[in-house]
Formats: sequence, C-alpha cells, structure tokens
Amino acid sequence: MDIPQSNFAPSLEALHDMDNSIRDSIIMDLPVAVYTTDKTGIITFYNKAAAELWGHMPDIGKDRWCGSLRLYWPDGTPMPHEECPMAVTLRDEREARGTDAIAERPDGSRFTFMPFPVLLRNKQGEIVGALNVLHDISDQRRDEETAQRLAAIVESSDDAIVSKDLAGIVTTWNKGAERIFGYTDEEMIGHSITTVIPPDRLHEEPSIVERIRQGVRIDHYETIRQRKDGTRINVSLTVSPVKNASGRVVGASKIARDITDKKESEERILMLMREVNHRVKNQYAVILSMIRETSSRTKDITEFEQQIRERIMALARSHDLLVHATWRGATLSDLLLEQVKPFGDENRLTMTGPSMVLQPNAVQYLGIAFHELATNSAKYGVFSSESGEINVDWFVGDEGKTFYLAWTEAGGPPVRLGRNRGFGKTVLERITPLSLGGEGMLEQSANRIVWTVRAPMENIRATSV
Repeated sequence: MDIPQSNFAPSLEALHDMDNSIRDSIIMDLPVAVYTTDKTGIITFYNKAAAELWGHMPDIGKDRWCGSLRLYWPDGTPMPHEECPMAVTLRDEREARGTDAIAERPDGSRFTFMPFPVLLRNKQGEIVGALNVLHDISDQRRDEETAQRLAAIVESSDDAIVSKDLAGIVTTWNKGAERIFGYTDEEMIGHSITTVIPPDRLHEEPSIVERIRQGVRIDHYETIRQRKDGTRINVSLTVSPVKNASGRVVGASKIARDITDKKESEERILMLMREVNHRVKNQYAVILSMIRETSSRTKDITEFEQQIRERIMALARSHDLLVHATWRGATLSDLLLEQVKPFGDENRLTMTGPSMVLQPNAVQYLGIAFHELATNSAKYGVFSSESGEINVDWFVGDEGKTFYLAWTEAGGPPVRLGRNRGFGKTVLERITPLSLGGEGMLEQSANRIVWTVRAPMENIRATSV
C-alpha cells in the first residue's frame, strides 16, 4: 500500500492555511489514524482516530515521535521511540516503511500497526516535518498467526487431514495422510479422492458429497479405505463442509483416523469374551460335578466343605494362569508347579519333557488331575514324609500326533490311595482322560504310584501363543 509521494505530500503551511472546518472534515474525521510532527519529531497534530488507536491524547508540542505509550518490535522486544519509523524518516530523510510494529496503550492492551510516514516540505523544498498514517493490522496478524498455527497442527497431526472440492478432487494432503495411505501430496493433490476408496466402497462417496452440499457435517463414520500398497484399513471419517466468503459450500474437509488396531483389538476382545464365557460354563459344569461326586463319597459335612474348597482353589490356580496369558494357554511346567506348591516342596518334583503350551481345556483338566495327585501325596505319599520324590515325564509320539505323560511317585511311605472309589481316582481314570479325548491309568505297587495319560496332541497343545 505505497501511496505516491506526489499525491500525499502537502506542505505544513498548506495544512495550517486550511479553514478549520475543512481540516476537521478532511483529516479529523478520517477513519484512519493520522498525525504530524515538526522536523524535530514534536507532535503538532493528530486526529480522533489516532487518539482512539493510542488510547489517550498526547500533549501537542511536547510528546515526540509517536503518541503510543510504549513501542515494541514485531518479536516483542522494546522499541525506543527514537528508533520508530517516524523518527527514522526524519533523521535519515527517507520514508521508512514496510516494517510493522506493536504499540501499547495505557490500559496495557496492545495492537499491531503498519506506519506510512511521509516527509512534509515547504515551498522551498525544505523538510519542515512529517505526516504519519497508522494502519491497525492487529486482526490481520492474528488471522495470519492463527492460520500458521492451524497449518502447523494439520501438518503435524497423526490423522489424515485432507480437503477436496465438490467434484472429489484433492486440494490439500497432510503428512498424516501420506503416512496412513502411502501417497505423497504430489501424487494426490489434483487427483480424485476415490484413489483411496476400494471399488466396493465407491458408492459411499456420492452420498457423502450430497450431505456436504447440504451443509451437513458427518461425524465418526467408520468405513474401509485402501492404501497405496493395496492394504485395506479401517478408518473413522469426520467430514465437514467448507464454505466461501458468501457462505456457499465449495468443498469438504476430511479427517481420517486409522482405527485398524482398534478394530482388531475389539475383535480380539469379543473373541476372548466368547472364549471366557465358554470356559466359565465349563468350569460351572466341573464345579457341579465336583460337588455331586464329593457329596456322594463324603458323609462328614466338614470334610465335604474342605474338599470342595480345595478343589475350587485348584481350579482358580489354573484359571489364574490362563488369565495372565489372556486365555491363550499355559505351559505344562508352570501348571505342575502351581498345583504342587500348596502341598509340598516343589524342589522334590522333577519334570522332564519338551517345552509345551497347553490349550485352556487341557490346562483345566490336567490341573484338576495334578491337584488330586498332589493332595494324595500330601496325605499319604512323598509330601507327607522326608523321603521320596515325584517325577513327571512327558513326550510326544506317533510323529507328533499323541501326547504321553506319566506321574511317578516313589521312595516315600508305603503307597496308599485314599478311598478305593474316591473322587480323585475318578478324576484320574475317567474325568481328565475323557475330557482330553484320551485314556488314563492309575497303577500302584508297594513303594510307588504311577498315573499315565495318553491323548491326541490336537487336544493338548495350544495352536498359537
């Protein structure tokens, strides 16, 4: 906004020679701030707009260079009045323009302005003062700063932020969009947004555009989009209409958030919930079976209560292992140790076999069997004395198709198995083997007890860990 000097350089004498009413109408009532100084910088005149902009009325003939209380450079550092554009213009005899400044009013508020100083000369061409026009650009600078901040936010966002016209042609494409979809801005700007829409989802775009034309915002619309490498991803879209100065919708701003991980997590949770529901129902069945079988073999209520409590706690220990592994399974060695710990010194337990993760069903039923064996040992066997040891060996045979396990207890007191037809024996010979789709056998001699189980590997080993 450079105004030619020839069109805006009246002499100071001409200003003084004007009729007051003319000067008032021409300068005093101008909507822009105007003031004059003599050649030493002393303020000689200012209009109402200048006083309103400064927030006070400076003393004519006393205040110098500028009517602002304080001045600052654009970076916020203080600017001495003698270095302001008006002072530079008079000192260097050149019109210092093109640099904005910040002024502070007496109430502490600040505004940004652009000065347009003009040298005033008499009829002989001598400099007799200067006239300055101050243009308040505070709103403009705020808008620019806001736009810069928004641009920085958009560019640094992890989400894809894209704008397009109503024909679907991309006009902006941020780094987040490049990261999510794999296309650079050079590849997308000027091209159709349908580039990232799978063929079976193209029908969505016309309906989205139609709603945008009506000025309707679309919030958190979940759909599928396609990356440059062909990978399909789950996204959540928020689409807003973009309007021009007259309020007409001219395009759309779209934010796309990659929710693939969220969707996969939700699916895993649902699958886990279904699995947990299934397992809990199984556990209810096992507990009911425990109650039924224990009650039929126990006449003393105290003994019944103790046995039920111990067996449910054994189930809980197996359940804890599964929970810690998010129901994917538990290792055979961990299961053995967890069931043996409450009854004796696990250092007297020797385990031999390949590392193996059991599927949840095998964890529960083998856990019940190990509990019954450890309980019997604590009452009558190795864990009830200072001598003897327990060896648990397992291996996989038949070319990886069959699981074999043997619990051997020897070297302790004379072997004894609770009741001949107790619940523990039922678990070892029937419940656990049948639940694993296999066979079980319990043998005893004078100085040892052996429980063996054989089952298909497909019912034992977890398929994934």
